[in-house]
Amino acid sequence: MDRPNPMAKTKQKFYVVWVGLRPGIYESWDACSIQVTGVADARYKSYATRYEAEQAFMSGPPAPTRSAPKPKPSGLGKPKYGLCVDAAWNTVTGWVEYRGVVIPEGIEVFKQGPYPDGTNNIVEFLALVHGIAWCKKNNQTNMPIYSDSQTALGWVKRKKANSKHIFHNGNEILKDLLERAEQWLSANAWSNPLHKWDTKNWGEIPADFGRK
Repeated sequence: MDRPNPMAKTKQKFYVVWVGLRPGIYESWDACSIQVTGVADARYKSYATRYEAEQAFMSGPPAPTRSAPKPKPSGLGKPKYGLCVDAAWNTVTGWVEYRGVVIPEGIEVFKQGPYPDGTNNIVEFLALVHGIAWCKKNNQTNMPIYSDSQTALGWVKRKKANSKHIFHNGNEILKDLLERAEQWLSANAWSNPLHKWDTKNWGEIPADFGRK
């Protein structure tokens, strides 16, 4: 995708966002970047004239360039028992949710959300804490718990969510859930081993929402 050099003097450009927070046409990179930064699979491109941008927006994004097929996961060492947790962030609405799935049965044992205006890291953290609490409540104190988020694993280890997300009246529930999760971690002990899910070698974590 085209990104302007901030040090160079260039003519006016128009930026088309097909996949982003708010699809549309923007007259500066700053305005465009707000819509696409952090958005998975964002699709955008710059054009020299508004007419070209309007035509491109109506026609839809250009076909992606084909790349060599990715090697399939080997599956070696893939866990056969445990609780897998994962989260999902809707790139269009910003709503988030999470769930826990027990393997090998593939049974969903909890699911929460969707909640408005959150981040993937927040719900990955909430999923892990919920998973630990679920194991404690159901006397599964030795069940391994898997997450594909290194950030969430680090937050749980420190018993603190290091989120810089801005909370407001519309997403107060997430702030409340974060505070309750931190309080639970501080007040409870657990013995479940926590592991990073090796997506490269094992494929998507069984709790994945399948929206990639």
